Amino acid sequence: MSVLPIITHPNDAVLRRKALKVIDFGSKFQELIDNMVETMLDAPGVGLAAPQVASKERVIVVRLPDDEESKKEYGEQAGVLYVVANPKIVKASREMVEGVEACLSIPGWFGTVERHEEVLITGEDRMGKAQRIKAKGWLARVFQHEIDHLDGRLFIDIAKEIWEDKPEDEEKAAGEKPRRRFRIKRPPAE
Repeated sequence: MSVLPIITHPNDAVLRRKALKVIDFGSKFQELIDNMVETMLDAPGVGLAAPQVASKERVIVVRLPDDEESKKEYGEQAGVLYVVANPKIVKASREMVEGVEACLSIPGWFGTVERHEEVLITGEDRMGKAQRIKAKGWLARVFQHEIDHLDGRLFIDIAKEIWEDKPEDEEKAAGEKPRRRFRIKRPPAE
């Protein structure tokens, strides 16, 4: 397994392209999955879509943390690795919730995004077998975020507000007057 470079916005158009349906679940695909999992865990992150590692495949990997605190908060969902090829949200709750999101492809930026509280996802597992996943709360948010990547959409496209996390010592070094830790502005355009 290898840790792959994560493509960052706005450096690569692959983040804005619609990913292609997975039809071959052979050894190259298996290697991609292994490398994506390794990359996600190394980052560290809770989800990764193939376009983020310069692949055109329509596949995501998701794994919530499994530390003691996460086990208390997420129960059985903590630490479970989901590999979903050709994921599709087939049902979504009417209830929408706001939450803060970040992205490995947009380091240092955060945003408030409204997402469905619960979703039902269909797709295939890493061997091509059909699967259905019910997700709610943070897990549902992660799935929606990663599936957006497969359609060329980033959280900054739908966020109500976006801010950069700039440490106070960086502000001081730049001669800026210290302010709130988060400053609202847009990341650089493509």
